[in-house]
Amino acid sequence: MSGRIRNRQFAAKVVAAEDAAELIKPGDNVGMSGFTGAGYPKAVPAALAKRVATSREIGRPMKVGLWTGASTAPELDGALAEVEGIELRLPYQSDPAVREKINSGRLDYTDIHLSHVAQRVWQGIYGELDVAVVEISGITPDGDLIPSSSVGNNKTWLEQADRVILEVNSWQSADLDGMHDIYYGTALPPHRRPIPLTHPSDRIGVPHLKCPADKVIAVVETESPDRNAPFTPPDETSRQIAAHVLDFLDLEVRSGRLPRELLPLQSGVGNVANTVLAGLQDGPFEGLTAYTEVIQDGMLQLIESGTLTMASATAFSLSPTAVERFNRDTAAYRDKIVLRPQEISNHPEVVRRLGCLAMNGIVEADIYGNINSTHVMGSRIQNGIGGSGDFARNAYVSIFVTPSLAKSGAVSTIVPMVSHVDHTEHDVDVIVTEQGLADLRGLSPKMRAELIIERCAHPDFRPALRDYFERAQQSSYGLHTPHLLDEALSWHQSFIQHGTMR
Repeated sequence: MSGRIRNRQFAAKVVAAEDAAELIKPGDNVGMSGFTGAGYPKAVPAALAKRVATSREIGRPMKVGLWTGASTAPELDGALAEVEGIELRLPYQSDPAVREKINSGRLDYTDIHLSHVAQRVWQGIYGELDVAVVEISGITPDGDLIPSSSVGNNKTWLEQADRVILEVNSWQSADLDGMHDIYYGTALPPHRRPIPLTHPSDRIGVPHLKCPADKVIAVVETESPDRNAPFTPPDETSRQIAAHVLDFLDLEVRSGRLPRELLPLQSGVGNVANTVLAGLQDGPFEGLTAYTEVIQDGMLQLIESGTLTMASATAFSLSPTAVERFNRDTAAYRDKIVLRPQEISNHPEVVRRLGCLAMNGIVEADIYGNINSTHVMGSRIQNGIGGSGDFARNAYVSIFVTPSLAKSGAVSTIVPMVSHVDHTEHDVDVIVTEQGLADLRGLSPKMRAELIIERCAHPDFRPALRDYFERAQQSSYGLHTPHLLDEALSWHQSFIQHGTMR
């Protein structure tokens, strides 16, 4: 037995990654661990991709269904997509090779609210889960599985899969043991019970995952790092957006709508979100908490400074520098971070009850406050809705942020009508660009349009948006939400035909 595998039954199942990959059959639905480039299996997917490529060369194409927590990494998603090895991908992706295959019609993709995945798998909506390939950081003497840097859907994969392959990754800090909270109290209706979680720091489950040894068909040992992409230093646009958000939060406190310690923070992944978190470091707020999906660099820094007292999430998404710092001092973070299954970290009822402050990025917004967070020009998927919908509809305040321009100024992110709707105007409280902030709460559609155009649109596109809105009020079919249907998507059509919305 190695230092990370302390149970003889599991130690007896150790094999090479290539041998484990051979146990996955053509057509299998495979649930793999991984969430935002953390805690995904490294060796078995690479071996499986090689096997798929070899099968193709001899005229025996092989594909599998690929289910995860969220995005993984090029050596998983990308490797399998490059060899045409994925039949159906769910629930979220961010890999360029996968994206190209989806948008060229060669790979089916179903984009799902992340809190819904476990329930739908239990319902059997996607068929049977044949194999789970789950990275863990160790196995206890009693046969419990110590999770690694993400939890995601791993509990569900281990419960639902017919066969299980484990990757035990000794790169992951041994001090992760005790950071996780795996709740086994969920059930399908009519047997559901309230989730007993009232504060981000609450621990309502157990620290380890469970899986019967006789279900495990292979154990693979690895020592490979997570994919850790460096964050781009904040530019002036990100700093301006962050300043508007921080001013808004300060105003909410002074108005008595938020306490001085705010409410639990949720932040999507990205440079703008990280810049806002960095701004909280210097702001007037103390004793903050987070109930979110992902812990990024900015949140780790807030923990280190004492500004953030507790963070609940399902995964990390850290830069190489932050990962090195975290792995060196993991034990020091263990009482300040809880990692949960994503069906709990993103649970709509818990988000509503805790009163989360949600902040997420977008592709575009229209003048009435509808949000497109997934598609470019209406038909090309970018990444996916992820958990933004779980939080946006249920947040105490739902904030969406974006630069006002894209494609070097050729595209306005504020448009007459979004080309794809992920979040309706009813789930959007605040829109922020570097130009300003529009608080849409309590406003009619026409009032929202005036505010978004004046506060959020770039000056280069503001006159055209005003012109559209004014003419729509004169000749629209109705005047509650005025639109010119023959022009509403003309800005997108102009970009497709001429490369610019101007």
